[in-house]
Amino acid sequence: MDFDFIIVGAGSAGCVLANRLSANGKYKVAVLEAGGKDTYPWIHIPVGYFKTMSNPNTDWMYETEADPGLNGRSLKWPRGKVLGGSSSINGLLYVRGQAQDYDGWRQLGNTGWSWSDVAPLFKRSENYENGTRIDELRGGDGPLSVSDTTVTRQCVDDWLTAAVNAGYKRAKDYNGADQEGVSLFQLTTRNGRRCSSAVAYLNPAKSRENLTVLTRCAVEKLTFDGKRCTGLIANHNGQQVTMKANKEVILSAGALASPQILMVSGVGAADELNPLGIEMVHENKAVGKNLQDHLQARPVYKTSLPTINTEVSSYFKQAMIGLQYIATRGGPMAMAASLGTGFLKTREDLEVPDIQFHIQPFSADKIDEGAHKFSAFTASVLQLRPESVGHLELASADMRDYPKIHPNYLATKTDCDTIVEGVRITRRITGTAPIAQHVTEEHQPGPGVSDDYDEILEWVRNTSTTIYHPTGTCKMGVDDAAVVDPRLKVIGIEGLRVADASIMPIIVSGNTNAPSIMIGEKASDLILEDAEKGAAAPTKEMA
Repeated sequence: MDFDFIIVGAGSAGCVLANRLSANGKYKVAVLEAGGKDTYPWIHIPVGYFKTMSNPNTDWMYETEADPGLNGRSLKWPRGKVLGGSSSINGLLYVRGQAQDYDGWRQLGNTGWSWSDVAPLFKRSENYENGTRIDELRGGDGPLSVSDTTVTRQCVDDWLTAAVNAGYKRAKDYNGADQEGVSLFQLTTRNGRRCSSAVAYLNPAKSRENLTVLTRCAVEKLTFDGKRCTGLIANHNGQQVTMKANKEVILSAGALASPQILMVSGVGAADELNPLGIEMVHENKAVGKNLQDHLQARPVYKTSLPTINTEVSSYFKQAMIGLQYIATRGGPMAMAASLGTGFLKTREDLEVPDIQFHIQPFSADKIDEGAHKFSAFTASVLQLRPESVGHLELASADMRDYPKIHPNYLATKTDCDTIVEGVRITRRITGTAPIAQHVTEEHQPGPGVSDDYDEILEWVRNTSTTIYHPTGTCKMGVDDAAVVDPRLKVIGIEGLRVADASIMPIIVSGNTNAPSIMIGEKASDLILEDAEKGAAAPTKEMA
């Protein structure tokens, strides 16, 4: 099976690449998805993440190693196992991050990745339904549907008002020129349906004769001729197949699978790969390192207001909600994972926000265990730019064996200080009118945890969880800690790139789906530009 371009992974970035690389009809393109098709109805219903996360048919169901920063706890890390990748099972929240994120990438030597470079790519990708906001930064004719939250609840609205009353500002558009402030979330939805990367980019391209989409096609390893990647070996529906890439292989399998593919194929640290019997192709000790994630603390407040907890408390109520969605595409089933957000500062001397809130009109101990029996809301808070960095470790030379995930949460004082202050700010806002009068009890951390630093930090270590944003494991850069260069070429290898959240040198200040789609857009421009010029020149390290 010969193609010009082989894209590994039909997730947030991979679907973008499949569309853009096949659009001009010049190139024969294949996109390989190890998971299945996105035909499961709950994928397309916004609240369906309750049915797709922790579901082995749609979720890879990774788990971390016991983490010292979490007092030895292991966390579940959901990752999409379906066309659209994690954009098919995520919370549907559209967040670009701060301009300073991308300017910071550029200051690290990544030419072409400043905010002025990537802002047009965000705009190009976006079809924002709010026409009053279309401007030099917001797009109205891209493939990715973005809408404002329309289904809300009083507890969320009152919390946002309380934040303003507590001295924080209301954000005009957190995806615009200034992220700071509180507001309702923007969502990757349209008319009450999820707009995954597969819906936005892959579906319109599927009928092209030069595009081949293969599901249940899991890469076993890449193939090389010297230092050139020539293709790959995959298992497609139980049959081993060899595929040749005449131009390039692009890894878009995500921050866990992309570095794993590199390592099992012989690109990584020799002292880690040799003991597993992996033949080295190129040594790069940075592969699988620089792992970053957002850790959320989840304060929960019992309330006298109605919340989703009580709205779904009987089968009859659930049936009525289902009928409401069928009739109107509205109601609780059209809700995203969170309704309200806030990008705030823990210290006045900070230039930009360093914490983010996710305000949810429901509460649960675990998302897959159902809501609490009492009425409550959750005011989740996370640190936007954690300093703590983890790594991946191969369990074996077999791609079917998940890598060992070492997040290394809360390993620095700054990270501990920030999350503790984030919890204190949550308490201050929730103790402010008008939400304060509707709070009957703080369920978590609870009255047994005071505002004392050590008490809050211990509660965070015992209860906090991921908000599903693994990044950074194939770091883009120009230093010895880089895996790919600023054109996303794997350093030391020809014909191979990485284009997904793993290339982020520093995690973005917010949710990661929209930036991953932007990375797909950027990668497609770079790849097509090089293809038009002919064979890409060797990287500096190969010369």
